[in-house]
Amino acid sequence: MLPKEMDIEKVGDFDLRFQLPDLRHAFRDFLGTREVGEFASGALAGAMTKAVLAPLETIRTRMVVGVGSKNISGSFLEVIDQQGWQGLWAGNAVNMLRIIPTQAIELGTFESVKRSMTSLQEKWKQNQSPKVQIGCINLNLSLSWISPVAVAGAAAGVVSTLVCHPLEVLKDRLTVNPQAYPNLGVAVSKIYKDGGVSAFYAGISPTLIGMLPYSTCYYFMYETMKKSYCQSKNKKSLNRPEMLLVGAVAGFTASTISFPLEVARKRLMVGALQGKCPPHMAAALSEVIREEGLMGLYRGWGASCLKVMPSSGITWMFYEAWKDILLVQKAHSL
Repeated sequence: MLPKEMDIEKVGDFDLRFQLPDLRHAFRDFLGTREVGEFASGALAGAMTKAVLAPLETIRTRMVVGVGSKNISGSFLEVIDQQGWQGLWAGNAVNMLRIIPTQAIELGTFESVKRSMTSLQEKWKQNQSPKVQIGCINLNLSLSWISPVAVAGAAAGVVSTLVCHPLEVLKDRLTVNPQAYPNLGVAVSKIYKDGGVSAFYAGISPTLIGMLPYSTCYYFMYETMKKSYCQSKNKKSLNRPEMLLVGAVAGFTASTISFPLEVARKRLMVGALQGKCPPHMAAALSEVIREEGLMGLYRGWGASCLKVMPSSGITWMFYEAWKDILLVQKAHSL
């Protein structure tokens, strides 16, 4: 298709024309890139997973922040009795709005950073890593000791958290106190009125601190177990049930390691609802230990595992399936 042309001026027998660039081909090429396919796969996988597991997310949030019953079955019955079955999906609309960009950014960032780090290590190795001599000590500045998967996992968690944290705050307010925050519009208005823009980033410090060990361990465990299993079975990739299992184990391990920081994060994010908010993460952890003992740091851990394990497994299963559709099949058709 020819680009559009716009007449500017006619001088004698010469037509001076300005050609507007046709951006449609560039836009179509951009949509066909690997990065866009990975971001789209992450968004679709996150949306489908949350639609299935929203009730477990509701119960998990209530138990972590200490609202209602202290056991899983009691929380389910309590929510159903007070709000009906739809109460199990309280805040799910904003949860879907949150998870789509979060999973897209997180998984897309992970894949991009992992490729970049791997490529950098290969180039560094080919060009011979530089050496530094300090007195009689020679230091070889090699990048081989750095795990591209670990770095990519940490980057994925940090980037997605910085971008999508306000949506996490909104989701928790709608889930924990639907009477005070009946819908998204009211929640945005009240939170902004109470604390301004900074209120949407309540708990960002413990979130970032907690996200680093969780995200790093989560992606490292998944990639390591996947690679080891494929090598032991002499196969190129996992099938869908194997992805489900490996993803669930990775999520369980990462969640168990970082769960106390998750408890502190939730305390800070919804503390204003109870009229008291710890000033920082250390104070939140001390408050939990003082009120409930060391076991309080793992209150809601069972519900969290019930949510995290299927969520992790299903997300990886959907993500790999969408990548096959958007990337692998497209590559074969070219």
